[in-house]
Amino acid sequence: MSTEYYNGPIVDAHHHFWQPAINPHPWLADDVMIPFRYGDYASIKREYLPPDYFKDAEKHNVVETVYIDAEWDPKDPMGETAYIHTVAERFGVPNAVVAQAWLDADDAPALLKAQAGYRLVRSVRHKPGGAATPEEAAAGQRTLMSDERWRRGYAELEKNGLHFDLQTPWWNLHEAKRLARDFPNTLIILNHTGLPSDRSPEGLAGWHKAMADFAEVPNAVVKISGIGLKGIPWNIEDNRWIINEAVAIFGADRAMFASNFPVDSLCGSFDTIFSGFKEAVAKRPYDEQQKLFCDNARRYYRTGSCSGSRTNGETNSKESL
Repeated sequence: MSTEYYNGPIVDAHHHFWQPAINPHPWLADDVMIPFRYGDYASIKREYLPPDYFKDAEKHNVVETVYIDAEWDPKDPMGETAYIHTVAERFGVPNAVVAQAWLDADDAPALLKAQAGYRLVRSVRHKPGGAATPEEAAAGQRTLMSDERWRRGYAELEKNGLHFDLQTPWWNLHEAKRLARDFPNTLIILNHTGLPSDRSPEGLAGWHKAMADFAEVPNAVVKISGIGLKGIPWNIEDNRWIINEAVAIFGADRAMFASNFPVDSLCGSFDTIFSGFKEAVAKRPYDEQQKLFCDNARRYYRTGSCSGSRTNGETNSKESL
C-alpha cells in the first residue's frame, strides 16, 4: 500500500477564539484556575483571534473553521453567539458555529430557536456531566443525557435543524447511544474522540468497546481531536493507534480531524498535531484523507466549499481586533 501524505485543503472542525480581557469567560479570569485535564492552562489565558490562529496553522492549508462554544458566562449564551458573528464578519472565519445552550433550562425552546436564527449556528453543546470514572458509570451514576427535563430540551434540536456536539468520556457513551436511538433525526457529533485519557491496556480496551458500540447508531460521528496527554508533549507514537482505531470504528465518512486550538497548544504545536494526523492516515486512499480533513466537516457543519485556498477574510486575517 502506497503512502501519500495529505496536502489538500483543511476544514478545522473544532477550535475557539476569545478575548478574556473583554469577554465573560469565568474560567479564563486571571484569578481562576479550574481543574483541567491538561493541568495548568495559564498560558492560554490570552487573546486568541484569527490572526493568532492562522499564525499557528500557517504550515497547513486551513480554508474554513468551526468555532465551538468556549464556556462563556452561562447566564448569557446569546452573547457569545453575537460576539463570534462579529469576529466572522471581520475576519471571514469561523465559517460555522457550535453555540452554547442549556437544554434543561426553562427557556430552552426559545433559546434554541434564537440560536438557530443566527446564520452560522449549526449545532449546540451542553456538556452533560455525570460519572467521572468508569467505575462510577458502572455503579449507575448517570449524566444529563438520562434526565427527562434535559431530554425535553434535546427534543427541540430537530425542530430547529440543529446538531448536538457531545463532550463526554467514553464510559458514558451507552447513554449517548440510547439518546441517538431515541432521537434518530438529530446528529450527535462526539467531541475529542471520546476522551481516551487512560492509556492503560484496560483503559484502551474500554474506550474501544464503548466507541464501537456507540458507532452502531447511524446518526453519530466523531471528531478526532483533544487526544493530548497531561504533562506529555503530543507525539504520533502515543496517538497513532487512537487515531487509526477511531477512523476504523466510524469509517472515513463519519470522522473528521480538528485542532482544539488554542487549548491543545498546551500539548503540542498545530504543526505537530496536524502533521501527526496526516502521518497516521497516510496509507489510506487519498480521497478518504480528504474526507477526514475537509469534506466531512464541510458536510456536517455546512461551512462552504473545500477549495484549494481560503478565499474569505484573506486580508482581514492579518488585522488585530
